[in-house]
Amino acid sequence: MHLCFGYAAIIHDRPSGYSFLPELAAAACDQVSIETAQSGLDCSVLASLPGKTIILGVLNLGDHTVESTDEVAARVRRALPYVDAERLVLAPDCGMKYLPRDAAFGKLSAMTRAAEQLRAEFGTA
Repeated sequence: MHLCFGYAAIIHDRPSGYSFLPELAAAACDQVSIETAQSGLDCSVLASLPGKTIILGVLNLGDHTVESTDEVAARVRRALPYVDAERLVLAPDCGMKYLPRDAAFGKLSAMTRAAEQLRAEFGTA
């Protein structure tokens, strides 16, 4: 299931969070995709989804600036107190189709490097 705040390039007024997230724990899905980069979502709400794989949006697509590897890794670390690393899948927030190709490639490269950095840090495969 994908939860969206709206495409970064189009929707500018967003809620501060997902008030219904705890109810999704009982949903008949295994994965929940949730944007956290642009929204700055308080990742403590992810603790209400035990047993779900969290596809974590960690790239801000509302800005064409390519994030540093450390910035993306920091976004992932915000979720780690609430979700085991084994249940996290890194992803961009949605709306990547609106970015110029070079910005999209740079952002995805930073995300890949952040994943490598975190795997080395936490000793996961």
